[in-house]
Amino acid sequence: MSRIIVAATPVSGHHGPLLRIASHLSGAGHQVVFLGGARFADEVRAAGPEFRPLPAEADYDDRDFAARFPERARIPAGPALQVWDVMHVFGDPTAAQCRALKDTLADFPATVVIHDNLFLGALALALGEEAATRPAVFSVGITPLIVESRDTAPPGSGLLPPADDAERERYAALAAHGEEQRKPLVDHLRECFAAAGATLPEGPLGRVFTEAADVFVQLTVPGFEYPRGDQPANIRFAGIIPIPAGDGREHPSWWPELLRAREQGRRIVVATQGTLANDDLSRLVVPALRALADRDDVLVVAATGRPDAAARVAATLPELPGNAVVAGFVPFADLLPYTDVLITNGGYGGTQAALAHGVPLVVAGASEDKPEVAARVEWTGTGVNLRTDTPTDEELRAAVATVLGNLAHRERAARLARQYADHDALATFDTLARTASTPAPAPDSAR
Repeated sequence: MSRIIVAATPVSGHHGPLLRIASHLSGAGHQVVFLGGARFADEVRAAGPEFRPLPAEADYDDRDFAARFPERARIPAGPALQVWDVMHVFGDPTAAQCRALKDTLADFPATVVIHDNLFLGALALALGEEAATRPAVFSVGITPLIVESRDTAPPGSGLLPPADDAERERYAALAAHGEEQRKPLVDHLRECFAAAGATLPEGPLGRVFTEAADVFVQLTVPGFEYPRGDQPANIRFAGIIPIPAGDGREHPSWWPELLRAREQGRRIVVATQGTLANDDLSRLVVPALRALADRDDVLVVAATGRPDAAARVAATLPELPGNAVVAGFVPFADLLPYTDVLITNGGYGGTQAALAHGVPLVVAGASEDKPEVAARVEWTGTGVNLRTDTPTDEELRAAVATVLGNLAHRERAARLARQYADHDALATFDTLARTASTPAPAPDSAR
């Protein structure tokens, strides 16, 4: 068995998949230390691994970004905010993260470090130490694959792959312009890595971050990612981490209504804004409720992930449509098999969980990595990309009608679901951990 450190950025969407990996490895008999945000300590310990907190300069509560990053609110949404986040939310903690890893290794000599792809301290460890003197470093891609390529549009643009040579040339010009604009970001990250005792290599950032790891494990299937003729050799597609079951909790009080709707032949449409961008439900959930209010053949489940969901919806929509329920906690593992369409803001994990169940999508996302997720849904033909995070009622109504009325979306989602079923991400990490802890065979001269 292996000694493994699992390190996660203290953001829910990063922490969740890494904890499920850590819990699986711990249950498989490996010794696992989880390095993460202090607010997750009890959850980690309950899952099995030993917990160690990140140092204060690398820790924060993602439920209140303003407390740690007050200046972030002044950055306009879009590319400027993405750059700011990479510089400060993910870049600034690099040295403290790397130091925490080294401190942990001092009394827990692990053979493997597994980290989310934006826990840059682990990449600093990989770049700053000789491979023979450090643990194997496995980076986990919890966002769409960020690898610059001649076969794709510039990462973050939300554009589909080039259709011809003219579009390739246009994309190359966009990429060159983007590289020029990102020089302050690269300079900042060089300083962050230098403070951690590492040198950031030359080259496009996406490729540098990907190739710095010994193995880059992308949490998707090949069918949901653009093919690249120049893809780095260390990338491995592993499928997705299964979403947690209800853990024995009773189904919510509205569950019988869901079952009756299904028995009556009504369609189930689920609307969600994920677990982080769900403060303002008037951006997507409420418009979805309004847009479908006159469809008697549909039951709309507003899956908010918030205990105060009913009050927040009522503040904008005082009278709830008769064909809708508003939910806080939702057992998605139980709900998705009944779902005909998922309306989502484009969270990477939630989108793929739907596709793994063969559920087509309507995607309305324009922040963080969500345009890239939406573009992949469009490219795979598994749903409609609305190209905005504030869709109108009319846009949502038309998009849902398109997905429900076009069997091609469901057929393509079902085709992808078969790919997901053929992958076992947790088993992949177990195999990687065992392989990394196995000594290489001695050369013939030493036998």
